[in-house]
Amino acid sequence: MTPQLYIMVKEPRPGRVKTRLGRDIGTIPATWWFRHQTRRLIRRLSADPRWQTVLAVSPDHAGAQGRFWPSNLPRMAQGGGDLGDRMGRALRSPVAGPVLVIGADIPGITPRHIADAFKALGDHDAVLGPAPDGGYWLIGLKNARPAPRDLFKGVRWSSEFARADTLKSLGGLSCAMVAELQDVDRASDLATVAAP
Repeated sequence: MTPQLYIMVKEPRPGRVKTRLGRDIGTIPATWWFRHQTRRLIRRLSADPRWQTVLAVSPDHAGAQGRFWPSNLPRMAQGGGDLGDRMGRALRSPVAGPVLVIGADIPGITPRHIADAFKALGDHDAVLGPAPDGGYWLIGLKNARPAPRDLFKGVRWSSEFARADTLKSLGGLSCAMVAELQDVDRASDLATVAAP
């Protein structure tokens, strides 16, 4: 029962990734940033033998076949729908045991953060890694089967309510909080984050 870590990645094409950042610094620089940030993150986290790293890719076909990401890592298609639909597919992993889902645009994530989140699932049903804007950079479940039926129902994505709405959608599951980390959505975020 190897813990599963899903990293949500998009094919790094101009205009398809980091569009808010692209409005601030330009589409090409935002795409370049995302491509290199994601490669560093995947390399850093996939080297740890304590969990299996899986790439949740978008778009489904191009991401599954693309050469942007390491070929040695398993991939799954994110599928359609909103962010909750796509993360829900990863959280309902066919493998029994603990599962975490993270975004690829958080430079500060280290193996220690991931290990702490898996450890928190020893005493809790769920775990969240909060972000300062009211969202979160990580969500996990102790056992992905069965995930709560209403998980992510009514979540106001890309708002200061995303974390509170997600906690509500967990129903009666106990939820631990781990370290707060900053994602990168705007140029101002680049000045406040640093990769390890």
